[in-house]
Amino acid sequence: MTFPNTFEPQHQDHHPGFEHEMNPAPIYDDPAYVKEGDLLKDKVAIITGGDSGIGRAVAVAYAKQGANVAVIYYNEHDDANQTKQAVEGYKRQCLLLSGDISDANFCKDIAGKVLAEFGKIDILVNNAAVQYEANSLCEIPDERFDKTFRTNVYGAFYLTKAVLPHLKLGSSIINTTSVVAFHGHDKLLDYSMTKGALTAFTRSLGMALAKTKSGIRVNAVAPGPIWTPFIPSSMDPQTVSQFGSNTPMGRAGQPVECSGAYVFLASDAASYITGQTIHINGGEIVNA
Repeated sequence: MTFPNTFEPQHQDHHPGFEHEMNPAPIYDDPAYVKEGDLLKDKVAIITGGDSGIGRAVAVAYAKQGANVAVIYYNEHDDANQTKQAVEGYKRQCLLLSGDISDANFCKDIAGKVLAEFGKIDILVNNAAVQYEANSLCEIPDERFDKTFRTNVYGAFYLTKAVLPHLKLGSSIINTTSVVAFHGHDKLLDYSMTKGALTAFTRSLGMALAKTKSGIRVNAVAPGPIWTPFIPSSMDPQTVSQFGSNTPMGRAGQPVECSGAYVFLASDAASYITGQTIHINGGEIVNA
């Protein structure tokens, strides 16, 4: 399969954006990347932001490996239903739960509803986030700064706290950080801060759980530029048209190109890995 090097100029006014309005549509499934198997047979995964982008690709990849998934999303109902259809196409179950993960009570409800539906929780993927561009620090409104942190950091904290008591030996927590946590971004100051926080959260919680001998692992994936609804909803059309062209590989990645790392980290193949970050960024070297 070939992947596009450039994109049509486009913009969406809603955040974090709708996948079904993107041109071209992101590639979230490809037999050449994640083949059907049983690496996650009968496991149950919670994926925030699972309606679209990387979250959708992970949900589908997990289903292909035998897992049932709970997709947590804000209000992108059409995208979420498409993800559900894709998961069910691989003969696995998909529970859709809509709400705001920055609300601690909603996160508690997620844990309860997933347990009621599936009887257990094996994998938590903290993937949901928002991002907004700004030309300077002074242009970032206080309320937007608060929203970015509450969604990207508080949401991961609240949901991990709600799910952790139900995880057992062999369970996995995977956080989606970003390349910007390592090299920064001049127009994504608050977003970069949140991804740095998640990187520290990954390392610290991984260390804490390792010392308790719980057998629960915590790792992260740090994508570079990936073609998701984030891009047209937070960038101007001209920037969108050249998105990802400055990477060593000369193009943006597709969600499907991230999904294999999430499968690996959730599987027994990663049983001796915790507190680590996998970088999927088209060849950019960062200090991890």
